[in-house]
Amino acid sequence: MTRIMIVSVIFFLVQLSVFAQKDDDLVLFTINGQPTKLSEFQYIYDKTNGTNADYSRQSLEEYLELYIKFKLKVQKAKDMKLDTVPSLKNELMGYRQQLANSYLIDRQITDKLMREAYERKKQDVDISHIMIAVNQNATPEDTLRALNKIKDIQAQIKNGKSFEEMAATFSDDNTSKGNGGRVGYITAVLSNGFYDLETAAYTAPLNQVVGPVRTSLGYHLVKVNNRRPARGEMEVAHILVRTGEEWATPEQASKVIKTVEEKLNAGESFEELAKTYSQDRATSSKGGYLGLFGINRYEVSFENAAFGLEKDGDISRPFLTSAGWHIVKRISKKEQLPYAQERSRLESVIRNDSRFELANKALVERIKKEGKFVETLQPFWSFRDTLSAAFLTLAWRAPELDDRTNRVLFQFGNSYFVMMSDFLDYVQRAARERISLGRQNIAPKEVANTLYATFTKEQALKFEEGQLQEKYPEFKALMREYEEGILLFEATKILVWDKASQDTLGLENFFKTVQGKYNWEDRVNATQYIINNEGIAVVSDIRASAKKMTPKEMLTKFNEGEKPLISVEEMVVEKGRNKSLDALTWSAGTLSENELDNVKKTVSFYKIESVIPRSPKTLKEARGYVVADYQDHLEKKWVETLMKEYDVKVNKRVLSRLTKS
Repeated sequence: MTRIMIVSVIFFLVQLSVFAQKDDDLVLFTINGQPTKLSEFQYIYDKTNGTNADYSRQSLEEYLELYIKFKLKVQKAKDMKLDTVPSLKNELMGYRQQLANSYLIDRQITDKLMREAYERKKQDVDISHIMIAVNQNATPEDTLRALNKIKDIQAQIKNGKSFEEMAATFSDDNTSKGNGGRVGYITAVLSNGFYDLETAAYTAPLNQVVGPVRTSLGYHLVKVNNRRPARGEMEVAHILVRTGEEWATPEQASKVIKTVEEKLNAGESFEELAKTYSQDRATSSKGGYLGLFGINRYEVSFENAAFGLEKDGDISRPFLTSAGWHIVKRISKKEQLPYAQERSRLESVIRNDSRFELANKALVERIKKEGKFVETLQPFWSFRDTLSAAFLTLAWRAPELDDRTNRVLFQFGNSYFVMMSDFLDYVQRAARERISLGRQNIAPKEVANTLYATFTKEQALKFEEGQLQEKYPEFKALMREYEEGILLFEATKILVWDKASQDTLGLENFFKTVQGKYNWEDRVNATQYIINNEGIAVVSDIRASAKKMTPKEMLTKFNEGEKPLISVEEMVVEKGRNKSLDALTWSAGTLSENELDNVKKTVSFYKIESVIPRSPKTLKEARGYVVADYQDHLEKKWVETLMKEYDVKVNKRVLSRLTKS
């Protein structure tokens, strides 16, 4: 703002009174005329203080002083042109993109999808299906052929054919066709690409055939056989006695499992019996611990037995699976958490699922509506109608446009225009997509339609990203915080931290002014003697010799044979740094008690060689502490300089609007 503008604003405020303005418009303070608004200060005050934000005059004034100092440093960073440094700009743009991504979703649709998944997880659904396989990238002819085949099967079922017989005859799912198409119980959330199948399973009436349903594997007809409350996940341990493997006969295996059951009934430890009897090599050494599992992980008989246990610690009767005889112990059952606790996990799952495209489509449509999207499709049609097979090759090049042919393709409002040349640049870069779609025998015109739809979506998101700071105050606040944080860090690094560690002369002069601050407490020159297993028998001789001899003499005396008996470590130790030495009376020649290390099979003790009285540290010895204090000193001086360098004006009447006590 120019001085004339500042004067005009001040005059206007005086005329209308500061209290007549909205808080969003009130200026709390200025630095060289650059305003900081009351709303910004209140936001950061609340965020920093949290529940301690009592809005007392003392609290507000103390925080205002801190915030002014912060803003002074940021202003200095801007005057140093740090906001133009490419690496810092790139860092800020990277953060902005991450933050923008969290806003560029349709929250309403996303919340609906998460709530839907949460409710579905409360049920398990028993389904049967018939599948006709067709790849997602199959040719239109192959896709149509598969669709017609599944429709023909559906028609035959409607005319009285058995679903189970049709599944056994025609289904391409070899796992279920032998069971008449029966998959068994499933639970949400199904794998990526199976959202429509999941929806059919959770919404179709019982015992009615619905479809065709498209998934990443092909087309399906679905029949829901039953629904039940979701079993969730169970944590178990088990004991397995295999049949027909290590035991000669199933009868012998049966006798062993009965023996195990009798021992359990007599009160013996499940875990110890698992270690002794279980033939599951992966779990027996861990007391049979199998961990958490959900439905469809193991055979139905195993699942039913485990989920049939009612309480933690309950143990099943012996039961048989294809692997052998089992006894299962329930450790815990994982219940579904409240929605608020499941929400974040569900969101991460849904964002990586094909169903999330529903939210993306809804978002783009909303952006178009709110952004007053207008298309002029004639330039695109003219381009599309001239395309040949060369469009689907790497050799294709976009045609050159002139002022007459480079027309507006679409726009958002009256400020965001996308030209035909922008679209052609995109199509030129999208060579991989063009070639990939061409290999699927998709006609050039259809490829162009697909690319145009993708391009329109990308531009809509780009337009919306540019509006975020105006539409979402919290986005604007977070971006300001991050930008100012980057600038503050860089300016402080240059003017304080680097200077403190690199300014040798300044550090020496500072040390002279505070030299008495850094001192050694009482210290000792000490030796630790470590006696290995072979020397333990002569510990008394070693201690007696240590009383009179130097470490060098000790090594000569006790390590003269083939096997050295001792090792020594000489050290200088400050008071309070070693428990064994602190327990001693500090005088030359004092020995500590023997300390046994059962792991290393050694005995050790300390000897105090001499005592060093309390003394000042040199700059070299205290350097880390001195540098830290010098940084604090430089920062205080820096703030003092900034207060003199910049003109700071505070409007206390504006601050008083926040005061509550």
